[in-house]
Amino acid sequence: MTLETVTQTFKALSEPVRLRIVHLLLQRESLCVCDLVETLELNQSTVSRHLAYLKNSGLVTSWRDGTWMHYALIPETLQILNLEVLKRHLSEQLSLDLQKLQAYEQKPRSCNL
Repeated sequence: MTLETVTQTFKALSEPVRLRIVHLLLQRESLCVCDLVETLELNQSTVSRHLAYLKNSGLVTSWRDGTWMHYALIPETLQILNLEVLKRHLSEQLSLDLQKLQAYEQKPRSCNL
């Protein structure tokens, strides 16, 4: 792990939406774009743009499952970040996002973006 890698990671997390996405990905093995759109209450293009940034920064991986794009944190991301610090000091927004995701997961799935 290089200083450049660590710097790039923190730069990617310096944007609130990307930090919220990473937080949600920490809570689940993977999420599709529609999960994030619904939970974060943002439009699909905004979420996709931030996911692309995270992917280009080497923090997430993606794969297609039919019409859905799924994203997950790359294991090395967890090594770079000591995310226990984030978990202990969650902001109100991050906690609300997790509550929204849990409520969304209770609904029947229909991803119509």
